Amino acid sequence: MVFKRRDRRPAWKVLTEFLYPRGGWVRAFEYVKHRVRRLPDTPEKIARGVFAGVWTTFTPFFGFHFVVAFLLAKVMRGNILAALLATFFGNPLTYVPIAIVSLKTGHFMLGSSPHADLETRISAKFAAAWGDLWHNFLALFGPEKMDWHGLAVFHDEVFLPFMVGGIVPGMIAGMVAYYLSVPVIRAYQNRRRKKLRNRLQALQEAPKAGTESGPTDGSV
Repeated sequence: MVFKRRDRRPAWKVLTEFLYPRGGWVRAFEYVKHRVRRLPDTPEKIARGVFAGVWTTFTPFFGFHFVVAFLLAKVMRGNILAALLATFFGNPLTYVPIAIVSLKTGHFMLGSSPHADLETRISAKFAAAWGDLWHNFLALFGPEKMDWHGLAVFHDEVFLPFMVGGIVPGMIAGMVAYYLSVPVIRAYQNRRRKKLRNRLQALQEAPKAGTESGPTDGSV
């Protein structure tokens, strides 16, 4: 296959590079920023894609952020690749503060109260929900009875508050990313177009300069 890696990485290395990319998070962020600026689209359309990707990271659809960002970018008529790249805003360094802000906002809006050890309970309830899904899947082919208790607790105490509470901070973060992206992308594109025009002008003037400096009457 054309894009298949020749060296197959072990699972532990894939997980390690996901948590801490090769070269560090600063270099990874610079790479994403460079790719977004070079996208061939209008600054506003690219920025709408960035908004979609950033907002998506404030939703509890972990593992499906690419899908949500893609659909939202389509609805907003934003740049889809920019939306996918902008989901990088949600990473192992930001997931915990994003989850805490979204959950606390959601509990406040729903009139409920989060637990004091919120960070620990988030991971525990995610684990319980995935455990229920796996158990119920196996129950389809065996004698075990299905149990939805973990998923019910996850929905009431994590998913619903996260979904509701992530809307407002996600909108704020997305709007900040949008209004920061537009002038930066426009300035980069103008500078790039100017360089291309200067390069094209230099190529067009080179043959003329060579003709003007050569002999004109054929004499030695």
